[in-house]
Amino acid sequence: MINHPVSDFFSQLPFRLPRVLLFLSLLAVPAFANDDIKPISDDPKSLVKQAEKLIKKGDFAGAEEMFKRAVEARPNDAEIKLKLAYLYVRTRRLVEAYELSYPIAKDDPKNSFAFAVVGTTYLGAGRFQEARALLVNAIRLRHDQPLAWAGLGMLDFYENRISESLKNLQEAVFYEPFEPDFIFALAQVSARAEKYKEAAQAYDDFLRVSRNTDDERRARIKGLINFLRFLGNKQSLYQTGGDPSTEVKFELVGNRPIIQMKINGRKEPLRFVLDTGSGITVISDSTAKALGIRPITRGGFAKGIGGSGKFEIIYGFLRDVDIGAVSVRNVPVYIRKFHSDGIDGYIGLSLISKFLTTVDYGNGTFALRKKDSERTAEVNGTSVPLRLTSSGFLSGEVQLEGFETPLNFIVDTGASVSVISSDIATHNAMAPHAQEERMRVIGAAGITEDVPSFLLPKVTMGAHSRSSITAIALDLNLINEASGFEQAGILGGNFLKNYRMTFDFQNSRVTFVSVKDQEK
Repeated sequence: MINHPVSDFFSQLPFRLPRVLLFLSLLAVPAFANDDIKPISDDPKSLVKQAEKLIKKGDFAGAEEMFKRAVEARPNDAEIKLKLAYLYVRTRRLVEAYELSYPIAKDDPKNSFAFAVVGTTYLGAGRFQEARALLVNAIRLRHDQPLAWAGLGMLDFYENRISESLKNLQEAVFYEPFEPDFIFALAQVSARAEKYKEAAQAYDDFLRVSRNTDDERRARIKGLINFLRFLGNKQSLYQTGGDPSTEVKFELVGNRPIIQMKINGRKEPLRFVLDTGSGITVISDSTAKALGIRPITRGGFAKGIGGSGKFEIIYGFLRDVDIGAVSVRNVPVYIRKFHSDGIDGYIGLSLISKFLTTVDYGNGTFALRKKDSERTAEVNGTSVPLRLTSSGFLSGEVQLEGFETPLNFIVDTGASVSVISSDIATHNAMAPHAQEERMRVIGAAGITEDVPSFLLPKVTMGAHSRSSITAIALDLNLINEASGFEQAGILGGNFLKNYRMTFDFQNSRVTFVSVKDQEK
């Protein structure tokens, strides 16, 4: 919330986006035919109106063309330039957005919209401290600045302040009730807050307001609405029971911890990978069929890494899950086909987020403790802040040798090997570390062959560093489309296996203890 003064921004903040963002700002503008909407003249007002119509249809390329023509016709109009800059933010072309909006904010320190656009640019880059200062200042200049309220709402969401996030996004929708992006964000956060009926209504409002003709996306949202309404009729989800804490052994296979758990009261244990790179628990279609778990609803197709790049979204529901002496009732899941054998599912963050969760690679143990347990406070080691992406991943700052600026990496116990984005892989600093070896990657959407690999000289998270970490280069565009702020890579099991990690989801932190330090 806005409770501190901000002044003299341009002497206090580092108003220069790091050069690495030149490699992270991906050209993600879909090509649409825009023959159905043509400007009736080259009048700037008409061009802007046409651009805004095209944005609501999802035609960002056509909208960019209209905005550029309007800027040519009226080159001194700051409002038009800022609208074009915000379009660049939405399409994750952050450097272009910054270069357009920053001079306007600097020359006109009372321009609330300019500060809001620059703030959302920093937010998209993952520069949260600077983003907050800019967005707060935008609201101080003009209290009814909807973009600034929306930006603050998403910033609070990423930092796990869910109630504050909801309030700020509600402010944004109040001041701009027909902006699809704000309504969509409110729906996302409402679902995260377990307000499922409100989330379903917000997604319904989004479909009503948005004229986007992307049939696949609309099908996904309609399926999600049906599932949220189903969840909204349940008394409570993720209801914990059993003992206040438990500790079980896990099997480390391919750098991934595999944990045995029981479902729906059955005695036979199943093999689930602990997957901090998944927001929701996933169960294989063959296991679901064997257990008699039927789909609740279907929601079109999702985009993923590997194979065809798509897989069907099928929602399911588990009555109860037992891990050791701890139980969790009413667990939503995805059901999908797996492209590897021997695994029944993946334990997502939502299943374990009500616990203090420890993964000890040294001892091969997995521990859950309820947050009111007496042992909850007994956590030693180096604590590192984590952020929650829009898509439910945990993200932290990682320093790669050769890069001045920290980069955002997803912390993923379900990934065997670490990953760098294809854009980072093209950076000059990476050229000496390319390997001849090519790898085979199994993803949610299938299998990808011949993936390039690198040997990273040094990878640092918090106070902990590892040398000679293998990483593959993947196109993370699909992940970044849904993340909300740029992810440069994934910190996988070949880095994480060297530590005991305790995840404090409530406070958005992970504590590292080196396996070698444990042995002393």
